[in-house]
Amino acid sequence: MLSQCSAPNPSDPKVSSMSVPRPHLILPPFALLLLVLAACTAPVDRTARFNVVEATIPEMQQALADGRVTSRELVEAHLVRIATYEEAVNATIAVNPRALQIADSLDRERAEGRIKGPLHGIPVALKDIIHTTDMPTTGGALAFEGFTPPYEATLTANLEDAGAIILAKTVLTELANFMASGMPTNYSAVGSYGRNPYDPRRDPREGRNDGRPVVATGGSSSGIGTAMSFWAASVGTETSGSILSPSNQNMLVGIKPTVGRISRYGVIPITADQDTPGPMARTVTDAAIMMGALEGAAPDPHDPATMTCERPPDGDYTSFLNATGLQGARIGIPRAMYYDSVQVPGSDRWRGGLSDQMRAAMDTVIALLQQQGAIVVDPADLPSILDPDVANNLMLNGRSMVLDYGMKRDFNLWLASLGSDAPVKSLTELREWNLAHRSAGSMKYEQAQLDVADALDLEMDRPTYEADRARDLLLNGEHGIDEVMEALELDALLFPGPSSAGLAAKPGYPTVIVPFTFVANHGGPDFPEGWAPLPQPYGVSFTGGACSEPRLIELAYAFEQATKRRVPPPGMR
Repeated sequence: MLSQCSAPNPSDPKVSSMSVPRPHLILPPFALLLLVLAACTAPVDRTARFNVVEATIPEMQQALADGRVTSRELVEAHLVRIATYEEAVNATIAVNPRALQIADSLDRERAEGRIKGPLHGIPVALKDIIHTTDMPTTGGALAFEGFTPPYEATLTANLEDAGAIILAKTVLTELANFMASGMPTNYSAVGSYGRNPYDPRRDPREGRNDGRPVVATGGSSSGIGTAMSFWAASVGTETSGSILSPSNQNMLVGIKPTVGRISRYGVIPITADQDTPGPMARTVTDAAIMMGALEGAAPDPHDPATMTCERPPDGDYTSFLNATGLQGARIGIPRAMYYDSVQVPGSDRWRGGLSDQMRAAMDTVIALLQQQGAIVVDPADLPSILDPDVANNLMLNGRSMVLDYGMKRDFNLWLASLGSDAPVKSLTELREWNLAHRSAGSMKYEQAQLDVADALDLEMDRPTYEADRARDLLLNGEHGIDEVMEALELDALLFPGPSSAGLAAKPGYPTVIVPFTFVANHGGPDFPEGWAPLPQPYGVSFTGGACSEPRLIELAYAFEQATKRRVPPPGMR
């Protein structure tokens, strides 16, 4: 075995704040972390036989069961990867100073024959808007730097009940990308710029050379560390695209659940109407294991929406991992706007469509589905896209107030739940704090979205909010996904990349995205002469109606097993 020494002492200043290195730090905390590990471990042949890079949760569990590795050694191996590559990709906002202590405790329980659940001894990470009480929860906002909330999120407790080790908090787009217009994905005042491991170079183009990566990371959740094998899997949150987008950009499997499937209690909100946590992993199997753990054994009394969907038997989503699940499945192809450009009614404008490279990729996907026995229904267009009635056409739907109103309502409720220790007591106070600390970097990209939300009056603006919410539900759900799926008796709709995110977000419907290929990184200004970006990942999404996760997981798993297209980040093994 590795030699055992006492775990790092959280009160030791060398390890009490294992946070991501930032430019003003003289000695990166991860360098100190390496020193701590070097003093505690002596590698031996047993662990040399187990490599955590791209390892799945079942592979880790089997190695633990066989005695080929301990939970402590898994944590140490992941910490070494963080220390080795963090400076290149900036995936981590904080590391749990108790991680090794927790691992030792779980190893003792395993030795005594007590296994807590499917994640016993497995290191995972959380987006830094999810409450933990052994690490700060900042949302990436400078006003919350160092703030440890007085209670942990329900999903954090559920993961711990399943045996998971919460190893770290991930970078994110500040306040889940509801602070500023034009803020790069995975940028925050606390964490700086996350970098895509598939091309972590800085963008050299004028107007974009502020530190952001040349290949977007997706956001607001981060898939960087999961793609890099810094941990086994991670938990993101989505209001509209924030699980699907980073999963796509980092060649991950992401499950954006039905709103209410997983508790939002103890998660910094945008709006309860659309917010949901969900797993991000390197395989469908790992994501399914995470889903069961995140959902927990019973609805959460702190979040009434958790009554929405019925749990699968024993909360086990791995029972839906069926490699032949595509046989006979009816998969719809929503051509209009999502594949093909379509004219906006009453105008000469056209919207949507794919590049030639993306179209070729999706043609390949459709052929693969047919080879696996799926019944491809093509086209399966959304009625709300083609409806000539202006009032019922999704493309003519104006800007909705739902997110702004929800932010004013739900963010203030969240602040109130923190009690007297909250760094600020209202959205207004946060905006004022940011203005007062601008010179410290509190609002590099300003705070336009917070300003718009805070300007609302929750009583006077309620009728507009309610009308917008009803219209969102109609055009995206009832007259959109629901209508086409019912009319054509579909099991799922197939979308290119994460393109169903905004559509499914409004009614709170689930999507599973699976890695598939790479496409050219186009868009924006030309690159300097002699400078070429690398291709970026591109996935495939299966979207369905409310509470359809079991079927979507089955379809996604069958597709994954037939293709196995995930590729780890180059040069970082």
